[in-house]
Amino acid sequence: MDFSLNDEQKMMVDAVRRFIADELKPLENGIEDTGTLDKRTAQAIHEKSKALGLYALNMPADLGGGGLSKLDRILCEEQFGHTSDYLVRRAFGNVYEPLLECKGDQLERWLKPAITGQRTCAIAITEPGAGSDAQGIKTHAKKTDAGWVLNGSKHFISDGLWSDFFLVSAKTGDKAISMFMVDKGLPGFTVGKDQKMMGLRGTPHVELFFDNVPLEPAALLGEEGQGFKLAMGALNVVRLAQVGARAVGKASHVLELMVSYASERQQFNSKIGDFQMVQQMLADSVIEVNAARWMVYQAAWMLDQGLDAREQIAMVKVHAAETLGRVVDRAVQVFGGMGFCKELPIERYYRDARIYRIFDGTSEIHRTVIAKSVMKKGAALFDVNR
Repeated sequence: MDFSLNDEQKMMVDAVRRFIADELKPLENGIEDTGTLDKRTAQAIHEKSKALGLYALNMPADLGGGGLSKLDRILCEEQFGHTSDYLVRRAFGNVYEPLLECKGDQLERWLKPAITGQRTCAIAITEPGAGSDAQGIKTHAKKTDAGWVLNGSKHFISDGLWSDFFLVSAKTGDKAISMFMVDKGLPGFTVGKDQKMMGLRGTPHVELFFDNVPLEPAALLGEEGQGFKLAMGALNVVRLAQVGARAVGKASHVLELMVSYASERQQFNSKIGDFQMVQQMLADSVIEVNAARWMVYQAAWMLDQGLDAREQIAMVKVHAAETLGRVVDRAVQVFGGMGFCKELPIERYYRDARIYRIFDGTSEIHRTVIAKSVMKKGAALFDVNR
């Protein structure tokens, strides 16, 4: 087993890291203060990222994407964790894997423009009565002679104000769920309020309302009744990449700040990093960040081998999210009063970290999934070569 990065991977990670440091970091405070980024600046960082081949890294190269393996994408996603969610979306894109089900005219209308960044897409699954329970949705689409008519609502839809179209899950039968590509601006389609959050400043989380929205036959993504499978496939990738890997990256970034501060801050004529209680916080953080990272890498490697990694991704979702929470909590403690001040980014990281245990399936739901799986599979879920 070789755990080292090859030269190509090192160059890729360095390129992403430099881009974030040079182009995105200077914009973070402005977004935190205003909650927005002007369109010209957003377009500029998008164009710079595209020029470096850093946009839509998860999409196939023959369609204009980065064509990265799952593991290589995860290496980049970890670096994305070093900056804000809003800037990641603008610079590197957020192209969802279900779009690869596009066929015929759908390719030119929805998939390729999303990959090039001409159109931006958001995924709309969550409803007021269906969060972690993605099968509990009430939004429904009825087939007509002209296509479909969509009714219902969604909420907490990330990037909804910026997006041009949405991947919407809807019931198309008593138990069947299908997925539709719904363009903003269709009759009966209303974007509701932006639900302000504790963290993730800049990224809008909106309500969507569908009142007899007419959809043409081409709006159906994949096959009728395939929507739940597409949604779960998309969420699994999101859990691994945008939650697991980014949580590791964010925790790693915060830990680096902790170490630097503990090496400089003096109390009682000694660096606070010489105090055993601070040392324990640093040591525990190093251990947990490394453990979470290797869990993420293993799950990505399994996907690249064509293996089923659902349980591993559930474990990643819990452990990486909770590791991030513990690391930023320790960071506030190490920084003391300054960690609680807006003058430093630590309090922002603390607020941003809290949602990781909730979105894309709560820690409690994933623990239930893991427990049920281990009751069925036994030692195969935690022992070597079983």
